[in-house]
Amino acid sequence: MENKLAEGQIVTGIYKTGKYTGEIISVNEARSTAVVKVLAVNKHPVQGDLHNPGSTNVPLFHERKALSYNEKTNIPLAYIKPYTGSVPEYDSSLKTAVEKQKKELEEEGSAWAKKALETLEEVAKDYY
Repeated sequence: MENKLAEGQIVTGIYKTGKYTGEIISVNEARSTAVVKVLAVNKHPVQGDLHNPGSTNVPLFHERKALSYNEKTNIPLAYIKPYTGSVPEYDSSLKTAVEKQKKELEEEGSAWAKKALETLEEVAKDYY
């Protein structure tokens, strides 16, 4: 059974490599997308070149910031799921997502993980 997504509904959605909790502002069935207003960060976006995952030998090692509080983004409906529960406060959810990703990168320890950790720490300076 398919869940119907509607305006005002609280959902989780994946945008690029980050995952967010947000509110649906509008649904475009024809394009199979929805505009979602970001309320919290569940997973911080991954750093580096997505076309060469795990590689540091790339022309540009991308810095990716999380979407901002109340930022609106277009997300394919396939990447949106209904959310239940209380929505965490944006700043604390962002901090938790950054810390979780830092820990995962430290545990991985590869050259890519070290570069991604450096990049994430630079990005995080803009947050707090």
